[in-house]
Amino acid sequence: MRSSVALLAFTACVASAPPKPVQTPTSAPAQAPPPIAKKDPKVEQLHGDTRVDDYFWLRNKGAPEVVDYLKAENAYTDVLMKPTETFQEQLYQEMLARIQETDVTVPYPDGDWLYYSRTEKGKQYPIHCRRKSNESLENVLLDLNEMAKEEKFLALGTMEVSDNGNLLAYSTDTTGFRQYTLRIKDLRTDAIASEAIPRVDSVAWARDNRTLFYVVEDDAKRPYRLYRHTVGTSAERDVLLYEEKDEMFRLLVERSRSKDYLFLTSESHTSSEVRYLRADRIEATFQLIAPREKDHEYYVDHRGRDFYVRTNSGGRNFRIARAPVSHPARGNWKELVPHRDDVMVENLEVFKDHYVLFERYDGLPRIRVTGFASRSSQYVKFPEAVYSIFPAPNHKFDTRKLRFAYQSFVTPMSVYDHDVKEGGLALLKRIEVLGGYDPSRYQSERRHAKASDGTSIPISIMYRKGLKLDGRSPMLLLGYGSYGFPFPIIFSSNWLSLVDRGVSIAVAHIRGGGELGKKWHDQGRMLAKRNTFTDFIAAAEFLIAEGYTHGDRLVAQGGSAGGLLMGAVTNMRPDLFKAVVALVPFVDVINTMLDTSLPLTVGEFEEWGNPKIKQDYEYIKTYSPYDNVTRKAYPTILVRTSYNDSQVMYWEPAKYVAKLRSLKTDSNLLLFKINMDPAGHGGASGRYTKLHETAFDYAFILWQLGIKS
Repeated sequence: MRSSVALLAFTACVASAPPKPVQTPTSAPAQAPPPIAKKDPKVEQLHGDTRVDDYFWLRNKGAPEVVDYLKAENAYTDVLMKPTETFQEQLYQEMLARIQETDVTVPYPDGDWLYYSRTEKGKQYPIHCRRKSNESLENVLLDLNEMAKEEKFLALGTMEVSDNGNLLAYSTDTTGFRQYTLRIKDLRTDAIASEAIPRVDSVAWARDNRTLFYVVEDDAKRPYRLYRHTVGTSAERDVLLYEEKDEMFRLLVERSRSKDYLFLTSESHTSSEVRYLRADRIEATFQLIAPREKDHEYYVDHRGRDFYVRTNSGGRNFRIARAPVSHPARGNWKELVPHRDDVMVENLEVFKDHYVLFERYDGLPRIRVTGFASRSSQYVKFPEAVYSIFPAPNHKFDTRKLRFAYQSFVTPMSVYDHDVKEGGLALLKRIEVLGGYDPSRYQSERRHAKASDGTSIPISIMYRKGLKLDGRSPMLLLGYGSYGFPFPIIFSSNWLSLVDRGVSIAVAHIRGGGELGKKWHDQGRMLAKRNTFTDFIAAAEFLIAEGYTHGDRLVAQGGSAGGLLMGAVTNMRPDLFKAVVALVPFVDVINTMLDTSLPLTVGEFEEWGNPKIKQDYEYIKTYSPYDNVTRKAYPTILVRTSYNDSQVMYWEPAKYVAKLRSLKTDSNLLLFKINMDPAGHGGASGRYTKLHETAFDYAFILWQLGIKS
C-alpha cells in the first residue's frame, strides 16, 4: 500500500511561547536559479480525453539525463537550505539529547525464552537478543549493526523462531525497495545456512522444527505463491502449494497463537478467504474455510475445537463468530459478538481462557477482554482524551497477562501488562525522555470541524500550555486519510523541538481513514475520495477560525497517500497554507493506476478506482495532483523522496516538481530532496541518519514560520 512505513515515519514535526513574526526569505536568491526539466511531450488518449505528459521521460531510471536532473535538484536544495545548516545541527543535537541511546525493550516470553532488543550509543541499528527465563546469559539473534557494516541501508523483514528455539528464519532488504531475502540461522552454532531465498514476504514454521512455509512476491511486488521448504535442502526443491492468480489478492501465511494451525489468508482491499492446515501435518493440503465473496472480509484464529472468526458479514464494522474446526464452513458460524454500527472491531486475539478485541469507538481505540468461562467482558480504562493503543508481543497462549503499548501526545510510549483475571494494570516500561521532560507543561484536546456536507471531522491537537487563541500561533497540520488506516496519536520527543518553539501540532482525522470505522473509510475512497481533501480544508479553516493559527502561520504535512492529500489541497486551496511538506507523495494517480506493471497498482483499484473505467478516470482526473497543477501562485513547498522507493516511484514527485516549476506564478520556494543512496519509503534505515532527515524537515518548517533558532 502507498502508506508511510507505518504513518509514523512522517508524523514527527513542530512548536513554545508564540514567537514574534519574522520576515523570512521564501524565494530563491538570484544566484541560485532552480533546475528546469526539459519538456518531451508524451500524448495519451483515453475515453475521448487527451492528456499531455511533458515529463514522462523522468521514468527512465538510471538514464544519465534523469540522474543529472535529480542531482541538480538536490544541489539546488542544498544551496537554498545552506543558511539553515547550523540550525539543522542544533535541532539534531537537541533531539538526540532527549533519546536514551543505550536502551533495552521489555522482554516478552515465548517458549523457554525471553526475547528483546537493545540499542547501544553510537550504533545505528538494534540488536535482537534472547535469554532463558531463569538465566542472565544473553544469546544474540541478529546484530543488525554487524550485518549493515558493508551496506548503506538495512531493513529487517520477518523474524520467526522455530518451536524448539533452535532455528531462526529472518529476511533483510539492503536497497530500500522492500525486496527481502530469507535466510535461516542455527541459533545453537550461529551458522547461517547456505539457502538464500529472494522476494520472501511472510513465513511460518511447522511443528517439526525443520519445515518452513513461505510466501514470495511477483514482479509487481504482490505476495502470490506459497512454498514449503525443508531446512538443509535446496530451495529449488521447494514445493509450490498454492498460487493466487487474481491480481487483486495478496497472500499471507502465519501460525496461530495456539501453534496448532497454519493459516493462509488471501485478501484484497475488500474481501478475503482463509485456508488452514494442522501444523503437525505438513504434507496435507490447506483446506478452505469459506470461499471469497464480494465485499466480505474475514480473518481467523484458533482455540481448542473451534476457529474464531472476525467477519464483516452482517455489518461493515465486523462481528465475532465461532466455527467448529471439524466443519468450519460459513453455515456453521455461531455469533459471539454482534455487529455494532458505532464500534469498529479492528483486531481479534484468542488465548486459552479469554479473547481480546481491539476496538475503535468515537474515533478512539479501546480494549475489550472476555473470558470464555464467565462470558463476561471488561474494558481497559485510559485516562487521557486523546491517545493510541498498539498490541505488543503476546506469544504465550496460556496466560492471564495481556501486553499492550499506550501513548499519547504527552505520554511517552508505555508498555503495560493487564491482568485479565484481576483487572489490574502493571506499567513495565515508559520510554525515558532525557533533559527534564515535564508532561504537565503540555496540553492535548479533541475538537471537531464541520465538513462541507455537514459531517463532523475530529481533530486532535497538542500545544504548550498557555496557548492564546488569538490566531498568532504557528501550527503544523498533519493528515493521511486513506486505506482505512486511523492516523495514530503518538508521542514523539522530536516534536518537542517544535512545540517548545510555539508550534502547535494538529491531526485532522479525515474520511478515507479508519478512525470511525469502515464507513469512514468508504466515505473517502473511490468515487468519494474528494471528501478526504475537503475534510482537510475544513479542518484547516476551523483551526484558523477558532484562533489556533492563521493561514500565514500554518504548515501542512503528509506522506505517501498523505502526500496525495498535500498535492490535492495545495491545488484546491493554495492560499490556505504558508508552507507544505510532501513526503514520498503519491501525486501522479492516473498514470500510476493505468500501469498495472507497477507494484501495488492492481490491488489498489478498490481504493482509488480503475482509470480504464470511464467514470473512475473522470473522477480521478478531478483531483490527481499532477494533472491539476495550473498556472497560479502556490505556497512554499518541500518535497522529499527516495530513488529506490518501491511504494511511490521516485518519478511521481520528480514529475510533479518539474511541472510545478514550469507553471507556478509565485516566487515562493519549491525544494525537491531525493535520497539517491539506498533508501526506502520511510527514508534512511539507520536511526541517526533518520534523525538528520527529521532535523532537515524541521529546519525547513521553522524557517518558513520565521523561527531561526
